[in-house]
Amino acid sequence: MRVSLFITCLADQIYPEVGESVVRLLHRYGCEVDFPQMQTCCGQPAYNSGYQDEAREVARSLIRAFEHSDYVVSPSGSCTGMVHHYYPQLFENEPEWKTKAEKLIGKTYEFSQFLVNVLGIKDLGAVYEGKATYHPSCHAMRLLGVREEPGELMAHIKGLELVELPRKEDCCGFGGTFAVKMADMSEAMVCEKAANVCATNADLLIGTDMGCLMNIGGRLNKENKPVRVMHLAQLLEEGVKRGERHGK
Repeated sequence: MRVSLFITCLADQIYPEVGESVVRLLHRYGCEVDFPQMQTCCGQPAYNSGYQDEAREVARSLIRAFEHSDYVVSPSGSCTGMVHHYYPQLFENEPEWKTKAEKLIGKTYEFSQFLVNVLGIKDLGAVYEGKATYHPSCHAMRLLGVREEPGELMAHIKGLELVELPRKEDCCGFGGTFAVKMADMSEAMVCEKAANVCATNADLLIGTDMGCLMNIGGRLNKENKPVRVMHLAQLLEEGVKRGERHGK
């Protein structure tokens, strides 16, 4: 199976280790992974700021980058949600590009979606002793409908105690440009989210979007809270390695 990695801006520039974990896990299950060098931003920051023409140009670049890919997999529900939910609207008056956008949508998946719904994998044989809580990011949950897949993957990690996050469906306050435009409100939201994370007494905070994890992790760090923040792909990869050592 040929898969193209859609790395996203945050993972590419700040959290490349997340992309590396995704690639190693896909290789483990027989996927041939490539990385189209043409890929850039999905256009979400421009779109959210009202610059639709600029967002449209960026979207064209992304469509071209993955035009010949069989599958496109991303460690971000937010960027994947932008493609799925807003690209048809961006090209509503351009039939040729709308068709190309719909083709991209049909083969683009958030990481946990791809593992569970395409590869049919829920149990990776991972082992991870610890107590974790999970933050479901807004765009993955509401735009893509990613609700069960992360939990199904974590439920099969031996030794992991998963504690439900209070008010888990509340936004963390990041929202990309929202955190800049509405800084005071954003701070209040992330403070509440961090307090809810701490209330679980979890050692780990797991998520599927680095924007949310960067925001919440930054707040936890500022408050000197000893909670490790990890993307789901990182947790699974570390768990697989521990499982292999445990098996030996």
